[in-house]
Amino acid sequence: MPTARVMGDMTLLPDGNVLIVNGASSGTAGWEIARNPVLSPVIYRPDSAVRSRFQVQNPSKTPRMYHSTAVLLRDGRVLIGGSNTHVGYVFSGVDFPTDLTLEAFSPAYLGTEFASIRPTILLPTAQTSLNYGEILRVRYRISGTLSPRKVTVTMVSPSFTTHSYSMNQRLLHLGGGNSLKVAASEYVTQVRTPTNSILAPSGYYLLYVIHQGIPSVGTWVHIK
Repeated sequence: MPTARVMGDMTLLPDGNVLIVNGASSGTAGWEIARNPVLSPVIYRPDSAVRSRFQVQNPSKTPRMYHSTAVLLRDGRVLIGGSNTHVGYVFSGVDFPTDLTLEAFSPAYLGTEFASIRPTILLPTAQTSLNYGEILRVRYRISGTLSPRKVTVTMVSPSFTTHSYSMNQRLLHLGGGNSLKVAASEYVTQVRTPTNSILAPSGYYLLYVIHQGIPSVGTWVHIK
């Protein structure tokens, strides 16, 4: 990793990359022992070449140590909040007071320069119920030029990441690489939902269309 980090939080992004955020570069969790907060998030890209998988991001101004959290939002941002290294809430007279504020981290894929290739999901609509192993025709709009082989569909379980990880965090690649034009700037990609509850426990997921590494706003679906 680019820097030492303890008590960080790791959050799966819609494109399959991992955000590593929060924490300190020395000390340990709790008991006011942590020092040197790590303010710069890191993106880990598992598909990049060895020795080039970590990319340091712009820093925050807020130390977030023990009891911080990070959670993926529908629009691809990550909601970040909290920090408390003390037994109770302590707001003054210490190096790192209890912090109950929130902020949002925006990955580079949200840049305005990608607006023309960013998909907008038309179908399925929010709250659609899905069955295991069914064929799903995902309809979406792209205002710019489509690259059919660079379209994938993912499903991300909602998670609340704290204490460095999330037990229910899960990202599933449903497929892609095929696109059928059905109207002006509108396309359909056919994928298959997970085949069983071992791969995807019953519940709600955020469905994303990824085009050239740029995710759509997610839509909530329910699989059972």
